[in-house]
Amino acid sequence: MNALLAACLVLPLASGATPAAARSCGGHPLDFDGDSRPDLAVAAPYDGARAGSVTVMYGSGKKAKLVQDGAEPGDAFGSALAVGDFNGDKCADLAVGVSEEFAGDRVPGGDGNGVVQLFNGSVDGLVKGKELALAKPSSDRFGASLAAGDLDGDARDELVVGAPNHRSGGAVTVYWMKGRKPYQITQKTPWVRQAANVTDQWGAALATGDFDGDGRDELAVGAPADSVTMDGQGSVTVIDVRAKRARQLTQSSPGIKGAAEKWDGFGAALATGDFNGDGKADLAIGVPGEGITKNQRALDYGDGTVDVLYGSRNGLRTDRSEAWSQNTLDGKPRYYDRFGASLAAGDFNGDGRDELAIGVPGERAVQVLMGRSSGGLTRVGNLLIKGKGRDFGASLAALPLGERYRPLERRRPLYGLVVAAPDQGLVMYAPGSRRPGLRLGKVRQLSKGTGLYGYAFG
Repeated sequence: MNALLAACLVLPLASGATPAAARSCGGHPLDFDGDSRPDLAVAAPYDGARAGSVTVMYGSGKKAKLVQDGAEPGDAFGSALAVGDFNGDKCADLAVGVSEEFAGDRVPGGDGNGVVQLFNGSVDGLVKGKELALAKPSSDRFGASLAAGDLDGDARDELVVGAPNHRSGGAVTVYWMKGRKPYQITQKTPWVRQAANVTDQWGAALATGDFDGDGRDELAVGAPADSVTMDGQGSVTVIDVRAKRARQLTQSSPGIKGAAEKWDGFGAALATGDFNGDGKADLAIGVPGEGITKNQRALDYGDGTVDVLYGSRNGLRTDRSEAWSQNTLDGKPRYYDRFGASLAAGDFNGDGRDELAIGVPGERAVQVLMGRSSGGLTRVGNLLIKGKGRDFGASLAALPLGERYRPLERRRPLYGLVVAAPDQGLVMYAPGSRRPGLRLGKVRQLSKGTGLYGYAFG
């Protein structure tokens, strides 16, 4: 199956290209080995008696399987993935969450302490780097979520690690901020100032983006079980780490469409992209527990919605937020659809504006909305993509399409959509198209594996 990745994604080296030993990395955001081709990491945290593994599919056609040294059943290596240039060498690096690892003896039925394993990019591919862990581990599930972004404007990525089971109700730790040691943030951090419950799951979802266009990324922290005023309604906290500013968003916030209800799960999934092409990041927030059909019971899966907030020079605006559901698109909402359980943003038509892909795993589908300069996302020409597998759409990624003889640094790169049905271990791919409107190529199987293969992408 790796031949398909090569056929779809490979960017051939120019004539007379030098061998690997003489190459250096060119700073491409998804290139682990410096060959100017996008690479894809696929997590399978339940592989090998739940010890976990990550399969790296290089754009050249090479394939490698990463596992943890001293792996033990139940560690869940691959519970989350993040890609960024963490050491400033212009090679993309990979962070792998191992959220269920125990520092000592395993506690039967208990949540793991968690660690994060780093793999450094090089002209020879990924090589094992350092391991990150909390100084005083508890049942934190450290590494259950990850995100990368340049939070301090130094042109080098920081790594953000979520520990949603931290005893404070959840925590995030930021690594490699300029002039700062690892920095832990919780709801109880003085400048965050939020009420905290141990069940909030603050940090279960993470995303980064430059929402105000100042050249530094902000951090969005999802807490899908946060009981702000209602049990499990969920929240998202937008943080400027360097300036120490935090802003909490819920469906009760003025201007945000929708109404907060119990167990909505607002913030269960997050994605950033520039949907209107103004140079500022926008934020999509999954609300997969939102009930639309009648007689929905508490704690059951929902039909689901997605809220979208647009960036501005003053940060994310709520006064023109959007709420998307299958009622407004080509799909049809149904109980248990979980519309918004996963999200991904990428330019699938090459027009310089990102599209938004929304996972609908209960319907075995992905809904795709097109971006435009006037108003951002539009329902015009939206696509409903169906696929194989009981949970097709449970995880998503946008991957640059290596167009023949065209480097990744093209002004307007074209992306393809990667979709997983991890329960069956299926990873599928639909290429983008530069034709007018929104058109994706036929969904094809990219690879197959075991152990929730496709649970996360990097």
